[in-house]
Amino acid sequence: MNETTKQNNGLLPNGYDLWRKDIEALIDTAKLQTAINVNQGMLSLYWSIGKQILDKQEKLGWGKQIISQLSKDLSLCYPGDRGYSERNLRNMKRFASEYPDFPFLQVPLAKFKESTIWQVALAKLEKANKEFVQVPLAQITWYHHISLLSKVKDDTERAYYITETAQNGWSRDVMLMQIENGYIHAKGHAINNFEQTLPPPQSDLAKYIFKDPYNFSFLGTVALQNELDIEKSLTSKITDFLLEMGRGFAYIGRQYHITVDGDDYYIDLLMYHLKLHCYVVVELKAVEFKPEFVSKLNFYISAVDDSVKSPEDKPTIGLLLCRSKSDKKAEFSLRGITQPMGIAQYETEKLFADVASALPQIEDIENSLDN
Repeated sequence: MNETTKQNNGLLPNGYDLWRKDIEALIDTAKLQTAINVNQGMLSLYWSIGKQILDKQEKLGWGKQIISQLSKDLSLCYPGDRGYSERNLRNMKRFASEYPDFPFLQVPLAKFKESTIWQVALAKLEKANKEFVQVPLAQITWYHHISLLSKVKDDTERAYYITETAQNGWSRDVMLMQIENGYIHAKGHAINNFEQTLPPPQSDLAKYIFKDPYNFSFLGTVALQNELDIEKSLTSKITDFLLEMGRGFAYIGRQYHITVDGDDYYIDLLMYHLKLHCYVVVELKAVEFKPEFVSKLNFYISAVDDSVKSPEDKPTIGLLLCRSKSDKKAEFSLRGITQPMGIAQYETEKLFADVASALPQIEDIENSLDN
């Protein structure tokens, strides 16, 4: 007789719960695949319409009025579909023009060799031949694409943002925020010693994951706050904080307590990175970088390796976040350090500086009143 386990409505076989979860996983996978197929179908349709508009205008000399007329006719034919407005038809035309190799964006391989970060981000993408990398366009939605086309002109940068958006699961608004914050220029730019302290696969991935600067403008204006205040603010807005840190980071705790030889110490922030399979010790400094900060971080990394890290975990990495820094001083400070660590700065007032610069000055207001 099969062993059974008691459930709400009677006796069910042992292993039922695991089997049910397998079924749920199958359903979730099928739903995801359906969504991908729907997106692929929409992009394919819109590209085809855009390509035909291009052909009629460029090869047959049809004028701009065909877009207006086509929009009216399609809207009458498909009254429940709002996708055939004049504006969206023009977007389709631009989409077809910008991506002649649909369903891929083909980018010269030489472009990616210019940056280690881009190589890591796009390493798994299919190479059409020895000269090009193929970036599947169906990784993101139509609305992502339209925003991306208007914000990013360079094909290689677009390829990067398409891949990062898909891998990180960014909404369109989050993608636009990352573009606005200069994500592509910050990613992988933290001063570090990973190449000297980690094996090649781990070191390349670590260099890609950590960036400089980190944008904490979601905290508000915190210029007068100390480290503890910033920690509290970051952890109170943990979703925004993890989004800025990047995919793969998991929050363990703040003021994380460790004991070394009977003395108590408190780590500002302790995190874990799922892809790196290691703990990440984050030290926050509300002042400019000083070389002596590295020694304290080095101590904390050693303590975590000794008392927190398990044998299956990779070596702990340290991240020192300062209000500002001299790259040269940071580079010199890491020479001879055998523990893997990165040094970056964070920004908190960028958003407010942008807003302030757009406001009228007192002199402008006074002049307008005089007139």
